[in-house]
Amino acid sequence: QVQLVESGGGLVQPGGSLRLSCTVSGTIFGIYMAWYRQAPGKQRELVARITTDRSTKYLDSVKGRFTISRDNVPGAVYLQMDSLKPEDTAVYYCNSYPNTWSWGQGTQVTVSS
Repeated sequence: QVQLVESGGGLVQPGGSLRLSCTVSGTIFGIYMAWYRQAPGKQRELVARITTDRSTKYLDSVKGRFTISRDNVPGAVYLQMDSLKPEDTAVYYCNSYPNTWSWGQGTQVTVSS
């Protein structure tokens, strides 16, 4: 069973940056990967995804601010988040795309002054 461990979240002021990391218990070669987030009282949403040839796609509200990247062996996915806004506050999760494995615990990102 694949295990996902997210890290790198924290409290940051508006305009700040964070780099999230996700380790996967196994290779992710040949698998599309993504970052998702869930804010309080809202549904989980897709933030960014990356294909096997490293083509990327982003949620409109994070375009130009977030960058997703990956290492296939060992399996890892990253999310560089710059120019953070309060509305980016959420628990962030990585997972495969479009079909997901069991979810990890996520990492909390709080953007506040």
